Amino acid sequence: MIPVLMMSLCALTVRAGQYTHADTLRGSNGSGRNWWDVTRYQLDVKFDTAAQSIAGSNQIFFRVTAQPGDSMQIDLQQPMMLDSVYVMSSSRTSGGVRKAAIVQEGNVWWVKYPFNTLKQDSLYSLLAFYHGTPRKAVNPPWDGGFSWKTDSLGRQWIAVSCQGLGASVWWPCKDAQWDEPEDGMINSFTVPLPLTCISNGRRVGNTQTDGNTTTTWVVRNPINNYDVTFYIGHYATWQDTLNGEKGVLDLDYAVLDYNRDKAKAHFGVVKTMLRAFEYWFGPYPFYEDGYKLVESPYLGMEHQSGIAYGNKFRMGYKGTDRSMTSHGLKWDYIIIHESGHEWFGNNVTAKDMADNWIHEGITCYSEVLFTEYTAGKENAAAYSRGLWAHIRNDQPVVAPYGVNDEGTGDIYEKGEAVMHMIRVMTNNDDKFRKMLRGLGREFYHKTVTTAEVEQYIAKTTGLELGAFFNQYLREKDVPELEYYIKNKELNFRFTNVVPGFSLPLTATGGDKKAAVKVNGDWAKVAWDGGYDVNFSKDFLIKLKK
Repeated sequence: MIPVLMMSLCALTVRAGQYTHADTLRGSNGSGRNWWDVTRYQLDVKFDTAAQSIAGSNQIFFRVTAQPGDSMQIDLQQPMMLDSVYVMSSSRTSGGVRKAAIVQEGNVWWVKYPFNTLKQDSLYSLLAFYHGTPRKAVNPPWDGGFSWKTDSLGRQWIAVSCQGLGASVWWPCKDAQWDEPEDGMINSFTVPLPLTCISNGRRVGNTQTDGNTTTTWVVRNPINNYDVTFYIGHYATWQDTLNGEKGVLDLDYAVLDYNRDKAKAHFGVVKTMLRAFEYWFGPYPFYEDGYKLVESPYLGMEHQSGIAYGNKFRMGYKGTDRSMTSHGLKWDYIIIHESGHEWFGNNVTAKDMADNWIHEGITCYSEVLFTEYTAGKENAAAYSRGLWAHIRNDQPVVAPYGVNDEGTGDIYEKGEAVMHMIRVMTNNDDKFRKMLRGLGREFYHKTVTTAEVEQYIAKTTGLELGAFFNQYLREKDVPELEYYIKNKELNFRFTNVVPGFSLPLTATGGDKKAAVKVNGDWAKVAWDGGYDVNFSKDFLIKLKK
């Protein structure tokens, strides 16, 4: 998602420590979830654009992975209503079909059925029919839901954004980041003519009946629930290809029809961006589904194989440079940042929202790497440091687990700083690049924990990073470097650091330069560089003379 310069509702919840039973149901792998694994979704939705309501069904294909309990947890948020549920074998046409009882508990629906009779390691499916008026987005994409908008000609323009809020705001599912449908999904969306609907993956069908168009899209790769999306409007489309690391990658573009000409020129950066990210991160993770960039009525989102674009064909972030260095005005922030999520967020996904710095921090660093690819390493480092002005140090980067909370906005820029400092400490760009590409390869189409990512980075860089990660991810304060000069000696130490923490810094003053390893204990080096001392600028620390 896109960083926003305000306190999120999630952050307020963390500070207050007020988690509810509903938070736990949504954020934990409880008894209604821990015995089954989603293998595929088949979503079928009809849009009543006049009434701003929807109705449809979702067939949830699942594998029994442990001894089932007596109920299954299906998430569907109020005011949406689950009408009926049927349990069957893995297809609609074979095996028995039995209607199950359903009981609502807030945003959770408990499906009551003798699940304990299902065979472990076998495949079954659940067909859920539902309807309702979905929550309207308040400030999309941050405070999301449905955006029922109109374009500049007064025509309907509709989309959804739901990261954090959850996909269950508009369709019934297992609303958890750790359980992606490994066999992908099929989306069939019916809208009134002359509107068209665009979704994730590849279009495989388009029929018109009774004044409506039904378009079917197939996603062949695992997909995060919050990435499942649609765009409804008067779209013009065109196609292109990229000769990438895994062969020919199909590129599709869709914008409001009157924006086609300027969009074709503005979107020219996409090929350069994809080449840059394939260089740094490895092959685009979803060749089977293609890459798609779609104009949306809100700023943007990383919808897998269907990136939402709403930056109005401007450079930077809504025409501004978040790094305040001028480098961020040389490319379109939404195209670069949201596409970077295809590697981190969509390909490599955090199991728990508490670890979403893996999505946002590494994707923020993708902006730095794109800057380096197009403008050089020095300019990229300046861009990186410029982002640090947004860091608040209000909470630890890693949020509490099991309560559906990603915590502080520092998952963006502080997470980015973590990656930048690791690169500086690695001091070997080839090794660092291999580590980045290795993350995408090791955790390809997987969900991961912060601990797994930490261990992989430490192993591949050869750095001792345990205390480093504890300091920057699990403590809210950054290290404060105290120093003074006495008797031609420079004395220094860190305060506010965890045991074992240290950084390899360089102190400079006049013609003097000294390498110093700073930890929580006082240390000193001979010094004749005067009283104006500077320390390495590529580390996120505070200075106290």
